[in-house]
Amino acid sequence: MTDTDLDTEPAPAGPPSVRRSWPVYVVIALAAVAFLAGLAGGSFQGKLSEVQKNDNASYLPSSAESTVVADESARFVTVTTVPGFVVYHRDTPLTAEDKASIARAREAIAAVDGVDKSGMTPTQYSADGTAASQYVPLVAKSDGTDVQGDVLAQNEQNVMDAAKSAATSELEVLPAGPGGLLVAFIDAFQGLDGALLGAAVLVVIAILLVVYRSPVLWFFPLLSAVLALGLSSMVIYALAKADLLTLTGQSQGILSVLVLGAGTDYALLLISRYREELHAYPNRFDAMIRAWRESAPAISASALTVILGLLCLSFSELNSNKSLGPVAAIGIGCTYLVMMTFLPVFLAIAGRWVFWPRIPRVDHAADLATHGLWGRIAAAVGRRNRPAWIGATALLIVLFAVGIGSLQTTGLTNTENFTNNPDAVQGQQIYDAKFNPGTGAPAVITTNADRVDEVIAVASTVPGVATEPGSVCLQVDYAKLAELAKLGTTPGTGGPESGCPPAILTVQPIDGRTVVNATLADSYDSPQALDTVTRLREAVHAVPGADALVGGSSATTVDVQAASVRDRNLIIPIVLAVIFVVLAVLLRALLAPLILIATVVLSFAATLGVCGFFFTHVFHFAGADQAFPLFAFVFLVALGIDYNIFLMTRVREESLTHGTRTGVLRGLAVTGGVITSAGVVLAATFAVLGVLPLVFLAEIGFAVAFGVLLDTIVVRSVLVPALSHDIGRAIWWPSALARAAD
Repeated sequence: MTDTDLDTEPAPAGPPSVRRSWPVYVVIALAAVAFLAGLAGGSFQGKLSEVQKNDNASYLPSSAESTVVADESARFVTVTTVPGFVVYHRDTPLTAEDKASIARAREAIAAVDGVDKSGMTPTQYSADGTAASQYVPLVAKSDGTDVQGDVLAQNEQNVMDAAKSAATSELEVLPAGPGGLLVAFIDAFQGLDGALLGAAVLVVIAILLVVYRSPVLWFFPLLSAVLALGLSSMVIYALAKADLLTLTGQSQGILSVLVLGAGTDYALLLISRYREELHAYPNRFDAMIRAWRESAPAISASALTVILGLLCLSFSELNSNKSLGPVAAIGIGCTYLVMMTFLPVFLAIAGRWVFWPRIPRVDHAADLATHGLWGRIAAAVGRRNRPAWIGATALLIVLFAVGIGSLQTTGLTNTENFTNNPDAVQGQQIYDAKFNPGTGAPAVITTNADRVDEVIAVASTVPGVATEPGSVCLQVDYAKLAELAKLGTTPGTGGPESGCPPAILTVQPIDGRTVVNATLADSYDSPQALDTVTRLREAVHAVPGADALVGGSSATTVDVQAASVRDRNLIIPIVLAVIFVVLAVLLRALLAPLILIATVVLSFAATLGVCGFFFTHVFHFAGADQAFPLFAFVFLVALGIDYNIFLMTRVREESLTHGTRTGVLRGLAVTGGVITSAGVVLAATFAVLGVLPLVFLAEIGFAVAFGVLLDTIVVRSVLVPALSHDIGRAIWWPSALARAAD
């Protein structure tokens, strides 16, 4: 096999005729609509944070036990809160002046809007006298109305400002508890509008400058991608505002890089084909019409595959995953619309000069299969196809084996979820060291009131539940407590043995149900606390006639993790089945889709192995979220199959004229440069997720970036073409092409 074997036909003597029909004018009309809508939608991108929901409770379905408990327990209070603490600390014991300033700080905090003043408890001091903590519950829902995430974050900031203003300068003042950590998550996502998008745009510009070697051309795909992001932001904002989907910070971050990456990919493929056709057509509009028609099947199949793969997340139990699918699918749909309407019209109107200084001329030299590096790579693959695909397969297996044992997907605590060290993490570490770490976020048990004594007795004996007096009690009625505080009366307890508030201060049964709080011995998000919740559920479920259920912050995390595992086991096979159907229809074959899916799954497995090694031994992350394999799979397989679609649609086109084996090599040679460039762009944009200080997004960014590069360089460039060349025309079985002369 030689380079010249790739070209078996002379270049055409003249350009073929192009018929301009009504679809051309439809594309032009849609281009105008996409442009105007994208411009109008730009303002909505900055407003997406207003409709975000980043708490675990909003992720779960209504059937989850912790959700049922949350709904039941909400009947006993007029205000739903997020528990939190303000921690005061110094290395030496607190002075009298410190304690006086802490008392003033409590009064200042109680005056802050958004704080549930009736739920605040007296200041607690650590046993060694070096720290104090104040329980500060933030209002999350009042009279049935949720507090938006940005408002919650501002309220927490106001609390901290009030505390710091009143405290002495020698004191370290930090937030802690679920409230502080939730706000730290919200603050981390505030970078979406600035650092993340800015870094992604700069990366795309740099890569496009290298790919196109033009100071002008990069502007066209980037502007189109920005318009697509504006259009998708407008649609998603409207749906999230109407509570038709749940938008989380991680969904918004993924949306930004997905639109930029996928949009640039589609633009690279279209512009590459347009450049080819400009060598054959003197009229740039004819060249664009021809390029659009030839590129549309591959780009459409790619977009459809990604959209359907993402929509498979709708089968998820978790609302966050269930809505990530539509959020990302809307992004891909808007990107496809802009890239297939506005971009080609904009390029055609602009003219050939946009390629300056490498302006394509009508020289019929568009058959790139006989030129350049990829022509030589294709020839090498053809000469040694079997060693090539066997070697590539062996490499992927080795990469899988090298680190899969190190990949821990048992979940992360909230303090382990950050790549930096925010104030809330520092405050939580001090709180856990100085106070009972389970205080403030108890397990919440709802039970039949006539069995409450048995439930309390059983819960008190569960290992992992705090053993101090007052650890397992009926829930306090904070409205009554506030009334006593106004009268200057200090409530007693139910007795020295129980340590619980007197019955007059606890909630009264509603419809025969009541609420019990059980303080855990460990921090609410620790693995030990999660195990305790599991044991607690087993214990109280066994109480006859109690119908007891366990919720609370720890229980919510348990339910989220269980749902993540269930989603992974259900959705991955569905995604594979959907992609197989799309490929079978596109390629009109059954064997080729099976081979393509098998290679991408092998690439995914290799990526997990590399991730396990890097997460543990290089980045020193504490582990990975249970949802990590599912997210990585959906994005890697749905996006990774794109490049095989781009390759194999061109291979099939070439095989119809030149035969399968020559068609494979011609397809690889012609698409190699543009697909590799597209892979680099997508990998770079996902790598930008590391800008946000969150372990989960950093892991997803690394996994997709590495996996896309691995798929582009090894799978699509070597494994797939070498295996296809070795198999020959049988790869198109059972279509007629499998029986055609090669």
